[in-house]
Amino acid sequence: MRLWIVVPAYNEERSIAATLERLAAQTDPDFTALVVDNASVDATVSVVHAFAAAHPKLDLRIVGELDKGTGSAADTGMRHAIRAGATHLARTDADCLPAPEWVAAVKRGFDDGLEMVSGPLRPRTDEFPLKLWERRLLPAVVELAALFGRFRPGNQDPLYLGPYVMMPGCNMAITASLYERAGGFPRTRIEDVHEDRALVNRVRYLTSAYGLRKDVVVYGSVRRLRAFGLVRTLGWYADHRYRPDVVDVR
Repeated sequence: MRLWIVVPAYNEERSIAATLERLAAQTDPDFTALVVDNASVDATVSVVHAFAAAHPKLDLRIVGELDKGTGSAADTGMRHAIRAGATHLARTDADCLPAPEWVAAVKRGFDDGLEMVSGPLRPRTDEFPLKLWERRLLPAVVELAALFGRFRPGNQDPLYLGPYVMMPGCNMAITASLYERAGGFPRTRIEDVHEDRALVNRVRYLTSAYGLRKDVVVYGSVRRLRAFGLVRTLGWYADHRYRPDVVDVR
């Protein structure tokens, strides 16, 4: 198994080092990490290069994508990895912290026959001093979004081979073969299309070998939740019924 982890990044100079630290500390270090700089105008690229120099044991690479958008950046990274020989792909985001055994858990999912795997998205507690109720808020938002997704008309089609499953783009892994057969992430902006949901539905036309694993854990940023508030955050994830003036919260 040749696993590559793709990390799209736009103006993440303050967050990406923590993400890379988590990747460098994985219990299973047998993977290549690929940061896709999505036309950042801050020091993101310099931070990545400095981290690579300070952590030579981590196979860390960087490519650029000028077409602004999480879908475009993620797709560029995935396809770059496939051309370089990746057989399996994973994605997290530059404001997220994969659990120490995330890579090992992803590989176990593949070994068990899954072609696409995801797992819990839990809130980071290192960004802001979170109260207990706030720590429970992000999982609740994710669960509500997943519940809505099961009944969303756009996720219903008799040709689908399996049920809708919410797989956040920041905690997702897929075989290279299935990624190509599914057409990959749509090359879009996050404010236009939730590219993770689009990929899940593309996969559902091809196979039922996808699912969630409790041990595939990523800790996600709560900065959007803090900026939008609970109701607007739910509206954002529910087909962009809420559209903020500033999407890239930093």
